[in-house]
Amino acid sequence: MQQTTVRAAEALQEKINARTARVGVVGLGYVGLPLAMEFARAGFEVTGIDILESKVSALNRRESYVQDVPTSLLKQHIDSGKFKATTDFSVVKDLDTINIAVPTPLRKTKDPDMSFIVAACEEIAKYIHPGLLIILESTTYPGTTDELLLPMFEKPGMKVGEDFFLCFSPERVDPGNATYQTINIPKVVGGITPACTELGTLLYSQALEKVVPVSSTRVAEMVKLLENTFRMINIGLVNEMAIMCDQMGINVWEVIDAAATKPFGFMPFYPGPGLGGHCIPIDPFYLSWKTKQSGIEARFIELAGYINGHMPHFVVDKVQNALNNQSKPLRGSHIHVLGVAYKRDIDDVRESPALDVMHLLMKAGSRVTFSDPYVSTVRLDQGELKSVDETARRDADCVVIITDHAKFDYDALVKEARLIVDTRNALKGFKSHNIVCL
Repeated sequence: MQQTTVRAAEALQEKINARTARVGVVGLGYVGLPLAMEFARAGFEVTGIDILESKVSALNRRESYVQDVPTSLLKQHIDSGKFKATTDFSVVKDLDTINIAVPTPLRKTKDPDMSFIVAACEEIAKYIHPGLLIILESTTYPGTTDELLLPMFEKPGMKVGEDFFLCFSPERVDPGNATYQTINIPKVVGGITPACTELGTLLYSQALEKVVPVSSTRVAEMVKLLENTFRMINIGLVNEMAIMCDQMGINVWEVIDAAATKPFGFMPFYPGPGLGGHCIPIDPFYLSWKTKQSGIEARFIELAGYINGHMPHFVVDKVQNALNNQSKPLRGSHIHVLGVAYKRDIDDVRESPALDVMHLLMKAGSRVTFSDPYVSTVRLDQGELKSVDETARRDADCVVIITDHAKFDYDALVKEARLIVDTRNALKGFKSHNIVCL
């Protein structure tokens, strides 16, 4: 290791160990804000950067918009001087580390949209300086860190692993999970050089319980894609199983519960109205896109994507068939949807299958209302809908459970609803002629 590397690395190492390193987090959403809070809790001075003035203003008013970050915790770290937020990227010149946690959506063609990463890195590159550690956390395709980011940062007098340090560490946030949160989810990190990996590992180890270093940024990038592709494909399998069981008059939930009693060789996954969230419906297609560049077809991913994408249509078909059995047409019927968040007990509607189900129902001519204790409004192609009280179940021709929030009154639902289509097995244990399971 060259002397310049030793000097830059050792200087940063000393700051991190002493917790005097000035930490920056770019992107203050479901990933970035909880991470910033953990660094602040560990004693670092943290600067959050986001391009949205509304977010920055809310944070500086001590108002949290992220469910996993209580306003009381945010207030504590702001009042202690450990956290502040800004839209001004020029603060980078005074930082020692930067974690990038910006969105990585898919385009309509299912190609990666790297615009948020590129925009953030272009701003950081303006203020890059010797001794800076940069870690990308946004989910992306293998090769992003060394192919896209490295050329943006490396310039004359700024060599990676010597003058600055670059890593990738996949975010593993599970919003609303009371057991596994940022602090106790093992953190995988891989650097461009061994010195990069060492410093990235050191930084995370100050704030998080377990850090798992790997040999390269590409390995770290692939880790996240494997995790979510594994889930996507297995969910696709049980969704297809649900469709097959429906045709054969078999209760798929009973099948899965019985199979799950096997103490080895089986892991239960459960069907549903479709995939939602910021990871599982999107991340595998980053891998599919990348493999296509190498002439390899990701067949499992494409097939699982097709099956999972079909589930909202399957749900609407179930609703239509259930209404037909009561001699009611889908067109003109009042359908009340329970839950529009992508999973239970959170307020996140990103990629939620409820939006697709509601869109299809309205397109078929149904009058659609919804209730969600965590979501006040949703925007569809047909316009904006506002959440109503769940007692709307009494007037609906059919109630569709899309998200099984614990706050819903299921006893009253079974007693008062004329017809229920349960896509989440939320009514397991209830016996009623008006319940139709997925």
